Formats: sequence, structure tokens, C-alpha cells
Amino acid sequence: MASNVGIYGLGKAVPGRVLTNKDLESLVDTSDQWITTRTGIKQRYIAEPETAASDLGYAAALQALADAKVPAAEIDLIIVATTTPDMPFPATACIIQDRLNARNAAAFDVSAACSGFMYGIEIGQAMMALGYKRVLVIGVDVISRLIDYEDRSTCVLFGDGAGAVVLGPVKPEYGFVASEIGADGSGAMLLHVPAGGSRIPAQIASIEAKQHYVRMYGREVYKFAVRIVCESAERVLNKAGITADAVRWFVPHQANVRIIEAAAQRLGIEPGRVYINVDRYGNTSAASVPIALAELAEAGLAEEGALILLVGFGAGLTWGSAVLRWGGYSK
Repeated sequence: MASNVGIYGLGKAVPGRVLTNKDLESLVDTSDQWITTRTGIKQRYIAEPETAASDLGYAAALQALADAKVPAAEIDLIIVATTTPDMPFPATACIIQDRLNARNAAAFDVSAACSGFMYGIEIGQAMMALGYKRVLVIGVDVISRLIDYEDRSTCVLFGDGAGAVVLGPVKPEYGFVASEIGADGSGAMLLHVPAGGSRIPAQIASIEAKQHYVRMYGREVYKFAVRIVCESAERVLNKAGITADAVRWFVPHQANVRIIEAAAQRLGIEPGRVYINVDRYGNTSAASVPIALAELAEAGLAEEGALILLVGFGAGLTWGSAVLRWGGYSK
């Protein structure tokens, strides 16, 4: 793994339309109290019909490049983590590369659902070890396209958005200290979209059967999430040679406030060191961790030298964690 790889700049983008819990009350048999109690979510952003993943990803990328003060021509590689690409091919990363005019960048997509950004970070570090100097990692999902708004078990959870970071070399002892990614395919069917691929291509029967929407076994996913967040976090903390007490900020995937709170409690991280924004965004899938990290930086809460623990988990089943020492570069 490349040493001394850090984050130069961050960006985020969400659609303009806000869907509140009150709005959902008119769509399904639910209530603001029911949603808030079980998930902590109060609202989420939903893309307009004409908005695609590349639109949100491009907007977040522009912010990240501006924040990093790095021109698009200096980007060597663009990695887009998404499960809702504009189309099966070409890669959404290639569409964004063209819009950015990042002519010197290779570009590809990564599909690891809500863990996608953490996978992108791991791959970005590995590619920098091979000689790439500046890597743009984007997490973006227009997950509302895969949601059945008659299914209250899923429609209350998800929102659309994008987050982006520019990776580059930083001073010794800064940047990513330790990281890992992992998967357990035996749980693949616990959270999946049955149709739309080569197994069940789009057809009238699959559409009528609502097989193009997210299907989730919530109880099993919850148990997996709490367990894997703790196990993966503990492994990267051990790799980094630190304990949870040394972590200034815990920035987990924003899926459900109960998962976040349960994991933080098990890790021994008090609420004041946990960054939570799921109440305002819902679960934005691959965009979740970078949006939260961008907000943390925007608020001035990420101080130079602070240790930040990032954890993602999602369909696959997949997961990824990283310990990051913030700063170490000059813009």
C-alpha cells in the first residue's frame, strides 16, 4: 500500500428536491415518528428525473478539485463508486472525465454498494503505489431510481447524493495510516436488486414483478452491520497501532442512527466524537462517507493531525475501514 497518501480536497453535491418524513406519510403507511424512532432520518434529497449519477458526481468533483487547488489536467485516475451508473456502459467515470476535461486520467467504476467509496479509497492508494500522483475518488448514487415508494421498509431509508475527494502525497506520518476492505458473498441476497443484469434482464415480466427495486432483509442486515463495523474498525485500529481513544472523529456510513450508535458504543467512542448527518440525508449509499467527511471539513472540525476513523458497509455483503491522520499538505 502506498505510504503517505492523504486527502487534498473534498466536495459534495445533492439534488434540490427534499423529501421529508411528512411527505412520505402521503405515499405509504408510515409516520414521522415511526421513521425517526427506527432510523434517525428526518429528510432525504431526491434527484429530479433528468438528473443522473454523472451530474451529481461531476458537481462534487468540481468542488473537490477547487478545494484541493488541483486542475483537472493533473488528475491521473478517476474512480467512481456507484451502483446506479448512468448506463451499463460506458463507465460513469468516463462520462465525468470528459465533462471535467481530465484528459490525462484513466477512469473506471467500482460497484460495492454502500462500501464503494471505501473500496475506491483502497484502490486509489494502491494505484498511487504504482506511480499515479493524483487520484479523484467519487462516491455517487441516485438510489431513488431503485426504490419502490410503496414499500415502507426501504423507501424511508434512502436518498441521493455525491461526495468526492482528491488523493495525493502528504508529509510523513500524515494521510491513511491503515485500511482494509472485505466481503462476504454468502449474504449477497440479504440486500439486492434482482433484475436489470444478465441474470434477469429488463422485460415486461420483471417490471411488473417490481424486480428492479431494492429488496432488503432488514433484521439480518442490521446484525451484520453492527458486527462488521466493530470488527473491521478494530482491525484497522490494530494495524495503525492505536486504540479507539486516540480517534478524534468516527465517520461511519450513514445508514441508520441505531447502527451507528450501537457500533460506537461497542467501540467505546462517545457520542461527541461520532459524526452523524443521516437525519438530513438518509442513506446515500456510496456517497454517504464522503459527504459526511466533506461536511466535517467544511465545519472546521477536522483539525490538522486529527485521527479520523472511516467505516463503510453495504450490499455484497461488503465493508471497508480506514484510519486517516488529517492534513499534511499545502494547498
